[in-house]
Amino acid sequence: MDGSLPLAYDYPMLSMLWTIMWVFLWVLWFFLLFRIITDIFRDHELGGWGKAGWLIFVILLPFLGVFIYVLVRGKGMSKRDMKQVEEQQAAVDDYIRRTAGAPAGGGASEVDQLAKLSDMRASGAISEEEFQRAKQKVLG
Repeated sequence: MDGSLPLAYDYPMLSMLWTIMWVFLWVLWFFLLFRIITDIFRDHELGGWGKAGWLIFVILLPFLGVFIYVLVRGKGMSKRDMKQVEEQQAAVDDYIRRTAGAPAGGGASEVDQLAKLSDMRASGAISEEEFQRAKQKVLG
């Protein structure tokens, strides 16, 4: 080495912006690559050989493989994402219903139904026999 230090003015502003753009595009491409690999494994309609073929194609010829995958199966990626989000939301809703004590149908809980039946019996709207039958339906 000749002992000289590289200075900031030795690297022009446009070269720096050009480098930042290329780094950004590489990071973006890697995100897309991992997203496609995830989508390949998540697709339940695609068979094992199809998954293996796409995976080999995307890994061996990454730029061409990613480009063709997005062209051929890009629309399905969004549908699979929406389906996964809906399934997760349904699972969360079901968990909240079970935890809160409400039935899966979304109606009133057994306690609420029994309280209404008791009020109806007390007001004379239903007889004791009707109350017992309805109570057995709720609890049965």
